[in-house]
Amino acid sequence: MDLTWLSHLFLLLALAGCVYGLAAAVLAGRFVRKAVPSLSADAVLPSVTMLKPLCGIEPNLFENLETFCRQDYAGAVQIVFGVQNVTDPAIPVVRRLIQAHPDLRLDLVIDARQHGSNRKVSNLINMSAEIAHDVVVLADSDMVVKPDYLARIVAELGQPGINGVTCLYHGVPAHRGIWAHLSALAIDVQFLPNVVMGTSLGLAKPCFGSTIAFTTVALAEIGGFEAFRDDLADDYAIGEALRAKGGLVAIPTVTVGHTCVDTDLAGLWSHELRWNRTIRNVDPAGYAGSIVTHAFPLALIGALIPGAGTSALAVAALALACRIVLCVRLERAFGLAPHPYWLLPIRDILSFANFSWSFVSGAVTWKGHDYRVVADGTLIPEGSLGHDAGASSL
Repeated sequence: MDLTWLSHLFLLLALAGCVYGLAAAVLAGRFVRKAVPSLSADAVLPSVTMLKPLCGIEPNLFENLETFCRQDYAGAVQIVFGVQNVTDPAIPVVRRLIQAHPDLRLDLVIDARQHGSNRKVSNLINMSAEIAHDVVVLADSDMVVKPDYLARIVAELGQPGINGVTCLYHGVPAHRGIWAHLSALAIDVQFLPNVVMGTSLGLAKPCFGSTIAFTTVALAEIGGFEAFRDDLADDYAIGEALRAKGGLVAIPTVTVGHTCVDTDLAGLWSHELRWNRTIRNVDPAGYAGSIVTHAFPLALIGALIPGAGTSALAVAALALACRIVLCVRLERAFGLAPHPYWLLPIRDILSFANFSWSFVSGAVTWKGHDYRVVADGTLIPEGSLGHDAGASSL
């Protein structure tokens, strides 16, 4: 059987991916050159409550959380930490922070109540009673920020027509191991360019757990955190709800760091599979179309098909070269540390395998708990559905 046509199809997709990557490299430079709003010296600064839901210990947790305690912001600031288990190992870390920063208002909420299938949102619901200020900034526990982070977020939120603020993020390896670097590469050379492309072309309206900022009035208008207690992509759903109230969710040019802690292949595979299935659930068509972003693996497949010819190898080499160009461009645009470029082909092959496997089922794992995603995007704890209960493999 002549499969040359199939080889040509894969190579055509790979070439489309090369064009996509080079376009993303150009748009990244334009993205970071956007106007940056700032707070005037005589402005009355709004008071801010930052919410940090926690679950368990993770590498560099104290250092990550402390970056939020070291903000150059003249307004009143409160940080609320929340856990759901009295034995949670994150509690001593928070106690250390409270001792290290007696001048800050740092509150700890320990509340085991479960309000829905999304444990993070249940934690936020329990924490929300302690919100004391007008502006709320929600950020995941593994984020690292610079001292001007809060001022830039508040300045962005204060712009006309802005109903919320979210942030791009880049990877920060927690150690020198290969798996942490591969995890950081996935963020920096796949997530970042995809978001830049999607937002620049008006094809995506994202909202990320790295940062979601809004006012307490806006939170009440969208139904509080209770409205998202069963959503898999709670951050995306919050963004959609904020936009539905007539405003925009802004994405400033600043990126925050995402600590990459993976120490083995199993952990890396598991959390990336959860990310991929979440994205697939939010935007099935867009996620399927993102196959073109896997140019190098597509070219390799095309080259391995009988009858492909030596030109297929040239396409694979071109795809890898484009990935390196994209990586370098993103590093310069966002001020990122240089990556070990020899990991790029490994990263791309692993990403394509994970992308492909994400279509097999809708199962996800979060903090040791297994769930399935049903057709409306909500979470069902694994084992609570019967075989004919309508589980979806979106």
